[in-house]
Amino acid sequence: MGVFLDMRTSMNSGTVGQPGLSLGPSPEAFGTIGLQTQGVVNPIITLNGTVGVTGELGDTFVVELVRGFLYDPFYVIYRAEGTVGQNGGAEFHSFTAQDLSAPPALESVYTSFISGVSTAVRTGPEMLYGIAAANG
Repeated sequence: MGVFLDMRTSMNSGTVGQPGLSLGPSPEAFGTIGLQTQGVVNPIITLNGTVGVTGELGDTFVVELVRGFLYDPFYVIYRAEGTVGQNGGAEFHSFTAQDLSAPPALESVYTSFISGVSTAVRTGPEMLYGIAAANG
């Protein structure tokens, strides 16, 4: 049975229409959380999030979750490619990931990033939340 350690939320935008930024080829952060993992060996980290994207039919984007504050391909723990399925309407893309290889630390930090073609726009909402648990 798991033992609850911590739960945190990062909401960059809670409404449709914000932040209204075009995607680009470089990953841009839209959420960061620090989970208190209390030095537990092999914590179970579950991460969930949502990002709203608008664009032209077939526009592509990538959502990546990184262990830490800064984007580094070495620390990517989750990567998903998405495609805009309709012209002009806001689409909400949700994701769930787990980090089962997190090193023991007092705090485990995770950041969500998005990149894509410049005709796609981040329209919100944008959020990341996570739960840390220990094996009981």
